[in-house]
Amino acid sequence: MKIKPHIAVIIPAFNEENSVGKVVRDIPKEWVSEIIVANNNSNDQTPINARAAGAIVVDEPIQGYGNACLKGMAYLVEHNITPDIVVYLDADYSDYPEELIDLVKPIIEDGYDMVIGSRALGDSEKSSMTPQQIFGNKLATKLIKWIYKVEFTDLGPFRAIRYDRLLEIEMKDKTYGWTVEMQVKAAKHNFKCTEIPVKYRVRIGKSKVSGTLKGTIMAGYKIITTIFKYI
Repeated sequence: MKIKPHIAVIIPAFNEENSVGKVVRDIPKEWVSEIIVANNNSNDQTPINARAAGAIVVDEPIQGYGNACLKGMAYLVEHNITPDIVVYLDADYSDYPEELIDLVKPIIEDGYDMVIGSRALGDSEKSSMTPQQIFGNKLATKLIKWIYKVEFTDLGPFRAIRYDRLLEIEMKDKTYGWTVEMQVKAAKHNFKCTEIPVKYRVRIGKSKVSGTLKGTIMAGYKIITTIFKYI
């Protein structure tokens, strides 16, 4: 792959008006051609603040993490944009966008198909992940290793994947199963995958998933069922 590949960033966002601008501004622009914020039916200033920071904003009125990610992909297809690499990260400023350069290097330099930013391997601030998140990640990655014979340490949202590979696996999940679907399908397709340690901080605002009992239960159920769905 060429030294400076064409990179597109997709950021799903639901009511993240206080953080999305920080995320967009911290992305290393010299490495990225498009920053797409998929506004997932926010009722605050999220789309306005994202545009003000320099992002392209697309609207997905049907809520769901996967729906927002798919909307960002649809923008690329509709505008005939064919990046070499697509990077995903969250809009809550828990990730460190400047680490994008380290995230894509294994694809550029070593021919990997997908790279997961692992919070388990990196330096996470105290309380940046809830106990149920930590437990759920450990359980899910152990199941993936047991069933699919591929080892991951995290289902982290900060990740990079070759665009042609992303299209190949035909992502479908519309809600909480998006990240694990990508990893399971990558394993089934024998993609060359790796992880790098990433930093993780306490998010701005309250999580819509781990911050509520309902969200935690629904996310956990969807992640586990998705792992078994693709056996």
